[in-house]
Amino acid sequence: MISQSMAREYGPQGLHVAHLLIDGGVDGDRLRTAIPGMAERLGADGLLDVDSIAENYWSLHQQGRSAWTQELDLRPHREAF
Repeated sequence: MISQSMAREYGPQGLHVAHLLIDGGVDGDRLRTAIPGMAERLGADGLLDVDSIAENYWSLHQQGRSAWTQELDLRPHREAF
């Protein structure tokens, strides 16, 4: 709700406001140190890749003003629903 309000207020001034939800473990040193073996338990594509997250942020940065993303959910491919 806050990002929608900010987008309405600052969008006309050319500021792209987006809300990103990172819904899963991020495959990095911090997670692998804090929870050893988690990556192996979840298997391939069970965690979010740092470079893939960065690519999504870069994609938002490059979006044309005619079709801005307001909300983006990032989840691992092998998420258990």
